[in-house]
Amino acid sequence: MKDTLKVGDRSRLEFTVPASKTVPNLYPESPDFQAMPAVFATGFMVGLMEWGCLEVLKPHLEAGEGSLGIHVNVSHSAATVPGQTVTVDCECTAVNGRRVSFKVVAHDGIEAIGSGTHDRMVVPWKRFVGLVNAKAARAGAAEIAVPGQGGQA
Repeated sequence: MKDTLKVGDRSRLEFTVPASKTVPNLYPESPDFQAMPAVFATGFMVGLMEWGCLEVLKPHLEAGEGSLGIHVNVSHSAATVPGQTVTVDCECTAVNGRRVSFKVVAHDGIEAIGSGTHDRMVVPWKRFVGLVNAKAARAGAAEIAVPGQGGQA
């Protein structure tokens, strides 16, 4: 990772919630999720927060690097319906070697819907993919395909 990332670096991400990002779509196999209202799912909100953090990191990664979410501690305090636009603000709060910490806040234009912290680890992407594919081989699964260079999960 370049030494350009600083505490206080920020991003803002806006996303209009489609019906496909509601609770019944999180795990369609779950009858319990199917019985819930079609509101923005916590799992998708967390993913949106991670996406915002990726936007902070992107300009500071070296070629061949990516980042992995390694810790999430967020609340989801209000429901958001499809069609509303969620704004996620992310701020870098610490850089400890390859570990980067963020404050995250989500708002749906009416009220705050979630907030907390998120940590990511910057890794050499080829090494990570190699480890995952070695695990896939041990599990008898197919190797993972990696679209593009330096993907960030």
